[in-house]
Amino acid sequence: MSKAKTLLIVGAKSDLALSCAHQYASNGFDLQLAGREILIFKDEVQQKLKKYNVKISFLEFDMLNYSCFTSFISNLRPLPDVVICLVGTLGSQNNHYNSIDETSLIIKTNYEGPSIFLGKIAESFEKRRSGSIIAISSVAGLRGRRSNYVYGSAKSGLATFLSGLRAKMYEANVSVMTVIPGYIDTKMIANIKTPKLLTSSPDNLAKKIFKNRGKDILYSSISWKIIMRFICIIPERIFKKLNL
Repeated sequence: MSKAKTLLIVGAKSDLALSCAHQYASNGFDLQLAGREILIFKDEVQQKLKKYNVKISFLEFDMLNYSCFTSFISNLRPLPDVVICLVGTLGSQNNHYNSIDETSLIIKTNYEGPSIFLGKIAESFEKRRSGSIIAISSVAGLRGRRSNYVYGSAKSGLATFLSGLRAKMYEANVSVMTVIPGYIDTKMIANIKTPKLLTSSPDNLAKKIFKNRGKDILYSSISWKIIMRFICIIPERIFKKLNL
């Protein structure tokens, strides 16, 4: 009997995290669910996932506490086969613009912390010569827009980091996938009105992530891929005048 594979989800309290947990558990993966105050959700999550009969562990983890990364990874039992990083926060553009602390928080949460953590876990995967890393960027990271350029720049930085990490890990048989979603119907954008045709459900995106595992770059839909290719070729002299 083959040994069950293990998935680590970092930022495991989000709607997308639960959908990914369902998707991977339904395919026989044991789960390691990590996040801040994660034990508060333990009973609820176990109830929702018990039908899959897989092992589930809950790990306290703070993406902004860089000093714990090395010990956290070394204490993983087992070292996971797949890690999905879902840590992120949208925040408010006005707050970022007016507050150094808010700007710093959005950059650390969306770029600095995830990049450092994924770089460290990639080292362990490289030594083992196997593993899969998946992280969520954003269409906002493909072009700076006046409405969310702080968040967008952080996601852009993460995507660039993942691109370099993907190249570095290629010969070590470690895959690195960058997921580039548009709108996802989660609590994060609950107060934002979004077009239905461009909004993915967490369940559908989780299915795509699992189905396309091993791919380099995954858009949440072909529509967003086409839209962003068009937006990225608009000349800067025109783009800066658009209210986007």
